[in-house]
Amino acid sequence: MKQKLEELQNKISQTVINSADELEEFRLTYLSRKGILNDLFEEFKTIPNEIKKDVGKLMNAVKQDIQVKFNEASGLFHTTNVKSKSLEYADLSLPAELQNIGGRHPLSIIENEIVSIFNKIGFTITEGPEIEDDWHNFSALNFPENHPARDMQDTFFIDKEIALRTHTSSVQVRLMENQKPPLRAIMPGRVYRNEAVSARANCFFHQVEGIYIDKKVSFADLKQTLYYFVKEMFGEDVKVRFRPSYFPFTEPSAEMDISCLLCKGAGCNVCKYTGWVEILGCGMIDPNVLENCGIDSNEYSGFAFGMGIERIAMLKYDVKDLRTYFTNDVSFLKQFSQL
Repeated sequence: MKQKLEELQNKISQTVINSADELEEFRLTYLSRKGILNDLFEEFKTIPNEIKKDVGKLMNAVKQDIQVKFNEASGLFHTTNVKSKSLEYADLSLPAELQNIGGRHPLSIIENEIVSIFNKIGFTITEGPEIEDDWHNFSALNFPENHPARDMQDTFFIDKEIALRTHTSSVQVRLMENQKPPLRAIMPGRVYRNEAVSARANCFFHQVEGIYIDKKVSFADLKQTLYYFVKEMFGEDVKVRFRPSYFPFTEPSAEMDISCLLCKGAGCNVCKYTGWVEILGCGMIDPNVLENCGIDSNEYSGFAFGMGIERIAMLKYDVKDLRTYFTNDVSFLKQFSQL
């Protein structure tokens, strides 16, 4: 094989390429998948190990010689031909052809809009890690040891005490531990749940949660804050209702529904034919959570809320399958390039 390589190296050094056609023939002969160089590398796999080092050096030298010869000829023929063709047929009176302009992802657009709405009423942005310990993700938030959310079917555990965060409430805990009230902040970010992927659920999604802690904060403050958000996001005509619910870290707790924007309340698969769509959970922060984070619950009270960005975007943009957000379908994403 060494002799074959030396003969090939000598042949390459004597080869002269005089035209674009000869350049293409050279490429097909040596550099294509069925070319000589590819065959040699396949043959190289079968030679004895004791001579592979010497033969390998020679093969790399031959490969480099072929590439240099091809690159030099490409500069002379290929580039020249392309330029001359384009100049020959160019109509300089035509308007310039615009480049494809990218845009923000619809989830980024909605997240920025949510952040902007709450920024206007004094909420700051706080972020935290996506890999969390048990204390910040569960225990500090009043989750009992036997709570179903600790089960492997709902949470991606890394080990017994470490998991991918299941909500951005863990960021609320870190904020309460490190800053004194009054606190008014929102926490956008990606979260993870061990769930089956469907049109309405995914194993990862995006949330925006928020808290407000101060003296004499009431449920009326919570409702007025969320009324303001809904009107700013969806318009004045949308209807709102609160339903009692349960969350370990809030008491009392509620879920907030709005009239379905897709069917206008008539009933569809998104609203499960009820005319209403749940968009967020909320409630007054449980005193145990405040105490766990070093805040005196006798002096301070507060509320918390959390919403899924995918759900808001589904309603805003009439998207019926949230898996669409993650398929990288260019035709879908182009719809948002001007937003």
